[in-house]
Amino acid sequence: QVQLVESGGGLVQAGGSLRLSCTASGRFFSCRTMGWYRQAPGKQRELVATSTGGTTNYDDSVKGRFTISRDNAKNTVFLQMNNLKPEDTAVYYCNAKVWVTTPVRLADYWGQGTQVTVSS
Repeated sequence: QVQLVESGGGLVQAGGSLRLSCTASGRFFSCRTMGWYRQAPGKQRELVATSTGGTTNYDDSVKGRFTISRDNAKNTVFLQMNNLKPEDTAVYYCNAKVWVTTPVRLADYWGQGTQVTVSS
């Protein structure tokens, strides 16, 4: 029904940068909240950053290094990751809370994930 497709992951050295992108497609009216979560091996999935309208929220571990932005016309969310650290290594998942109209409701969707690996 709704698909989220991430791209931009890869392997970088500590201190490097990556830019992730995620585009939502399918049958929905609009995206209310879009964001990024990550999960390292053996750990729980955790919030990285979210964007709801003009309000952004970041996990303390990425504040000052990561920036979330959106292109609402294209239903796309980005995550600019600078000064990457080995601790950032994880699978990064796109998340969207979208408005659907049959019936009107807020629905939650996840992307398939993209691997980010930061070498020391």
